[in-house]
This record gives sequence, structure tokens and C-alpha cells, in this order.
Amino acid sequence: MSILDEWAERHIEKALQKGELSSLKGEGKPLILDDNSHVPESLRASYHLLKNAGFLPPEMQDRKEALSLAEILSTLNETGIENGSLQKRLALLELKLQQAGLDTQFLHADYATQLTEKLANHKKETDQKE
Repeated sequence: MSILDEWAERHIEKALQKGELSSLKGEGKPLILDDNSHVPESLRASYHLLKNAGFLPPEMQDRKEALSLAEILSTLNETGIENGSLQKRLALLELKLQQAGLDTQFLHADYATQLTEKLANHKKETDQKE
């Protein structure tokens, strides 16, 4: 379990113990995880069909490829020939994602490090308060 999962579980457990999550609207009912209320009614059936077929919009396919490339690059030797071509492909994908209006911060390891540090500091602060 990741540090984020542990943090979320701990806060949920505390809220449950305090009774903060009881008597909420919809309590005891299943969650509707496939909410497509933002999709026009005339397109819902086709969106559902595409989703079940495993189709991803081009931006999400590019995001998925960029994540794979970033992971591969993190394991390669920085001076290798394949590294240069993969770096160029990743830069192109990042540019395409930015032009599509998507945030590309997820591609940079610094972001993950900063998030982990922030969560660890928050955990220390909450543990000290208890």
C-alpha cells in the first residue's frame, strides 16, 4: 500500500470512529462509479460501447504512452543511443499533451518526490498532534 493509500485509510478510519461518516446521503447504497451525466444522452450508448471495447481518447493514449516511456527512461543508462530517441519521443508526447490542455507534471519525478515528502511531513504533524 502506498503512503497516499495509508494516509487516506487512516483519515477514513478516524472519521468512522468519530461518526463523521454516518447518516450521510446515500449511506448503504452502492456508488455509481460510471456516472456519464455530463455526456449528452444521444452519445451515451456509443461512449459506453467504446469504453467497454477498451478504446481510449487520443490524449489518454498519449498520456499512457508517456508514462510508459518515463518509466523506461528511469531505468536506462543516460548515455545510451536508445535513450536519446526515447527522450525525443517523450518530449513530443509531452508537447502534444500540453497542447491538448493537459497537465504534464506527472511525467517529472520531482513531482512524485515532492508529494511523498509533503505527505510524510503531514503524517508527522498529525502524529505529533495526537
